[in-house]
This record gives sequence, structure tokens and C-alpha cells, in this order.
Amino acid sequence: MPKKTIKKLMPDHQKIKSNKHLQIFGDLLHNGNLWHLNRRSVAKAFAVGLFFAFIPVPFQMVLAAGVAIIVHSNLPLSIALVWITNPLTMPAIFYFCYIVGTWILGVQEKKFAFEASWEWVVNSLSTIGPAFLVGCGVLAVTFSIIGYFGIHWLWRYSVGKEWKKRSNR
Repeated sequence: MPKKTIKKLMPDHQKIKSNKHLQIFGDLLHNGNLWHLNRRSVAKAFAVGLFFAFIPVPFQMVLAAGVAIIVHSNLPLSIALVWITNPLTMPAIFYFCYIVGTWILGVQEKKFAFEASWEWVVNSLSTIGPAFLVGCGVLAVTFSIIGYFGIHWLWRYSVGKEWKKRSNR
């Protein structure tokens, strides 16, 4: 059942509550619904986490936490899913976003070499930036929707399977 699997993988809620970056939310973190695992809260968490995983901004976790609090999704799961784009996966995922953006905008791919400098970022915004940002937006929305409905389906499927197993006994 997804609930058992997710519960094993989730970080401790006390650790998250004590995170210095999340202190801006204050008493909102004490809402019990943010820590509860059910089909709706987990599906919303997947939507929030996957959305912000594809948005190339600093402090993705704080943004995901803020939206998770607003929509009452599972907070630890929303924050954890943002880490799909981590320093190891980010180059491949964001390059794919760029490719999708070029396809959607109908522009030709431009050759570029990444440099870890502010000057490179500013110069790239005018050349590869539009395609990259469009690709990020489209993939963020797409994977968010797939995650939301996929979790709903998986949860219902596994509960139905458990009920069937129980009725066979």
C-alpha cells in the first residue's frame, strides 16, 4: 500500500518543524493536516513537490512548503519531492526542459557551455532563457498533473487490491 511505503521514506516531522528556513511559517506548521497521510494530502503533495522541482529558482523547498500549507497537502512529502532536482540530476532535467522549450517555441537549439558565473546567467537569459523557462513551466505543470492523478489512481488501486485480498480470506 502506498501509505506504508511513503511513511517509511518520509523525513521526521519534528526535524522539518525545526528547520530554520521554515520558521517564517510559525504556528502554521502545527496544523495536523500537514503531517497526515491520506490519498488527498499525498496527491496534493506530489503535485506541489513535482511542480516546484521543475521551477529553476532558489529556495524551492520554502516555496513548496508555503504552497503545501495553503493547499493543506502533506508538508514533508511536498518538500522531499522538490529534491528530484538535486545537484546530480539538475543538469539532465534542466537540459530536457530546454529541449522541450525549443520544441514548443519552434526555435533551433543553440550550442552553449555552462559557466558558474553571474555574467553567464545574465547573458543566457536572452539567448537560451525563453526556451528554457517555457520548457520548465510546461514540464512543471505536466508532471504536477501526472503526479496528482497518478497517486490518486495508485492509492485507489492498492486499496481495492487490499479489499479484494481481504474478501478472499
